[in-house]
Amino acid sequence: MSSPNGSRSARIPDASTPAREAKGTQAKGTQMTDGNPADASRNEGPRNETPRNEAPKNEAPKNEAPRNEGPGATVLALTARAEEVLNAHPRSRGLTASLPRADTSPLRIALTGPYSAGKSTLVAALLRLPPTAVGELVDAAPKTHEATSYEWNGVTLVDLPGTLSGIDGHSDAARRGVCGADALMIVTTSELPGEAETSAIVRTLDADGFADRSVLVVNKMNAENSDRDVILDEVRGRLGPFADRVPIVPTDARDYVDAVNDPALSATQRESLVAESGIDALTAELRRLVAPGVSGIRPKAQAFQLLRVLADAERQWALKGEELGVVETTKKVEESISRAKERVLSALERESEVVAARIRTAGDRAAAGVSEKDGVVPGHVARGVQEELECARTEFDARFSSSVRTAFDTLVAEYGTGVPEPESWVNDLEAPGPMTDAPPDDASPLTQGVKEAARKAAKTGAAKAHEWIGKVADGGNGPGSAASAVAQKLSRTRAGQKVLDAGGKVTSGAGKFKPWGRTKAAGRVADVAGKVQWALAVMGPVMDLTSVAQDQSKWMAVNKRRKRMSHHFDEEAREQRTALTESGERYLSTWITEVERSLSGLTKRGAEISAEREAALAAIGGLRDEAEKLVGPPR
Repeated sequence: MSSPNGSRSARIPDASTPAREAKGTQAKGTQMTDGNPADASRNEGPRNETPRNEAPKNEAPKNEAPRNEGPGATVLALTARAEEVLNAHPRSRGLTASLPRADTSPLRIALTGPYSAGKSTLVAALLRLPPTAVGELVDAAPKTHEATSYEWNGVTLVDLPGTLSGIDGHSDAARRGVCGADALMIVTTSELPGEAETSAIVRTLDADGFADRSVLVVNKMNAENSDRDVILDEVRGRLGPFADRVPIVPTDARDYVDAVNDPALSATQRESLVAESGIDALTAELRRLVAPGVSGIRPKAQAFQLLRVLADAERQWALKGEELGVVETTKKVEESISRAKERVLSALERESEVVAARIRTAGDRAAAGVSEKDGVVPGHVARGVQEELECARTEFDARFSSSVRTAFDTLVAEYGTGVPEPESWVNDLEAPGPMTDAPPDDASPLTQGVKEAARKAAKTGAAKAHEWIGKVADGGNGPGSAASAVAQKLSRTRAGQKVLDAGGKVTSGAGKFKPWGRTKAAGRVADVAGKVQWALAVMGPVMDLTSVAQDQSKWMAVNKRRKRMSHHFDEEAREQRTALTESGERYLSTWITEVERSLSGLTKRGAEISAEREAALAAIGGLRDEAEKLVGPPR
């Protein structure tokens, strides 16, 4: 059978080829390959494993020239991108040394397993070493301290330190060797792997991706009281879903070494021991494993190595200590602000919908009140509708403002008085002074006074009423404004003083104002006028006093008017809900921005760390997704 490098493998010594003949044909300091003397210029015995991340010095096998396309090129292109991402931050920069590199050296088969499982003896058996070399290589103590490489059939066997040896550094060295291997020879014994060893084997097959690039060797099978079938069944059970994917080869490497090196054995005894040792079966399985060659195996091995490095990079971004505390503080503050914002937005959505519903209800009431006699909405119905609209707007202002205030109080309780107080939602007006018997805002003397003025103005038509109220509402509260003039007239009588000055903070007698009293009084007039003006705008069709009695069909005209009125109020309800929501969101956004700025001392550094971490993990995650596509879906 030809080996991967094109050389022909010799048969195992039989009765016609004594072991001493094989021993005698091997020059001192050389190694055997399947019984053939190894080329001294190519085969120099044990050597330290070249780290996977260093540029290989070996030339590619003659039958397999380097390629610039295919799976290998794709993996290396992805690796180049990964190197840029990892180099971008000190946390992950050191991992670039572990990234796979362009490599056309012979395939590497690493021997991994617990100490004293017979890995070194298996190497000696596969290499057909003479007794003196076997003695140097094999020792009962966990002697292998670092990865040691041997040429074999055109590939490299890498003998790794045993795991579970209790010696510092052995497990780490074994792990590094596994990561740098193209394929594995996983070695256990007839004593069966324990829980820790079984977990390590399954992890290697699964997470490390060696399920289709491994041979499991159960060594020391010829020991006393070893029931081969029972042991193999137990091993298959411990492999679980990988039992059908990983070849299991029973061996006894010591029997093989003794068979080929003990001159006292007869040919028949030697042949029997060789056959029962399982080394021939292992040789055949290893040849099958590496048959696809470097281009068929290494790209997948490199893709899995890239995945391992990317997983290590993600772990580098696991925060701890002071950084973790800073990020957690930032997260807590952001969550508090977010909760406050969501509660206010929920109240805004709810209360704006309440206003819309009340507008629709008022519209239904107005439409139902249209007189069938002349098509006019009776005065008492119109006033009731107007009052309902004004009340809806006033209650919205109060409830929305209350939700903002509650959010503010909650944040102050958590983070102190540094939290900025929100500006007043209703025109920056002062709250009314204390009144022991004050009626609700919509029933106050001031409100009633402006309403009465609106009703009187309505007698001259909706347009003029709206125009006059608009002047009061939009003209401000400074000297010379319409609101100031109304306030001046109201202050000339005792009744007017009660309308303006329920709290005693504005006037000091008929026609006289306290300092700033005139401005405050005018502001109150303008505020109430604004609500009345809004109500009049919504009530456009109701304030239209034109009779429809002259229409040819009075009933049809009245019904049409009712439908038009209902449609108008429905449209107004939608528009008002949208306008209130948008206005409330702008107001809230302004305040939340001020809150975030005031608490930036608690959140800035944590936010920077989180943003940097999220960007790095997103880039690493994208590379990982691409690498996972290269290795294929899990089976």
